Amino acid sequence: MLGRLNRGNAQPYVLGLFRVVVGLLFACHGAASLFGVLGGAAGSGGTIDAGTWPGWYAAVIQLVGGGLVLLGLATRPAAVISSGSMAYAYFKVHQPVALWPMENGGEASVMFCWAFLLLAFTGSGAFGLDRLLARRNSEQEQSAPERQTPVAA
Repeated sequence: MLGRLNRGNAQPYVLGLFRVVVGLLFACHGAASLFGVLGGAAGSGGTIDAGTWPGWYAAVIQLVGGGLVLLGLATRPAAVISSGSMAYAYFKVHQPVALWPMENGGEASVMFCWAFLLLAFTGSGAFGLDRLLARRNSEQEQSAPERQTPVAA
């Protein structure tokens, strides 16, 4: 079975789909907290007051970081910042309540933290704008005529 998975070269496509799903879910959390959609902040139907620490800033990171990861644009830096924000959320909000994520309600924070850390190391995979822009830049560099600089004697 492993041979079939490796032979098909599906890894970039599965990684791209993983990135899209994780980014979408993360952006939805931010949109819920900032705009009151999808159940609102913490399922209350409301929003987080602008500028409140750390909730509003976390929601902005969730919306922007999730959107960038979803699009595959600046995936690695967005993933590093998003991962760090979820590590902060876990250790500041959830871990003081109890040690294990099952006990303290921090499972989503832990999963997002590790998913974004994985994306920070692997990159965007297939379907990402990062990859499209890199391909376009390399094609432009290859098609540009070589410029020769005059040599002064």
